[in-house]
Amino acid sequence: MYLIAEQPYIKIEREVSSLEQRDIELNRTIYLYDEKVVTQHHEFPANEVFDMSYRFIGGEGGILYIHTSTGVFPYTVKSSPEAFVKAYKEHVKRW
Repeated sequence: MYLIAEQPYIKIEREVSSLEQRDIELNRTIYLYDEKVVTQHHEFPANEVFDMSYRFIGGEGGILYIHTSTGVFPYTVKSSPEAFVKAYKEHVKRW
């Protein structure tokens, strides 16, 4: 197994107390391997990933979508995932 590409993404966690509500931004990474795609809490085998797409929202950021046999998983990205999606599409032929 070898690493093909990485894509940083963010996860927003909301903390609520009796006095305030805070949003905490967590920096995470999606890893594209030759046999699977791995995120902080998910691992998708190559044969379960059907496609990847993205939609820009505002400036440079947007949503990266991983389409799998169990559903579509959205990930918020601050930078363009174009190179990551291109790497996936180039290597999907081998899967």
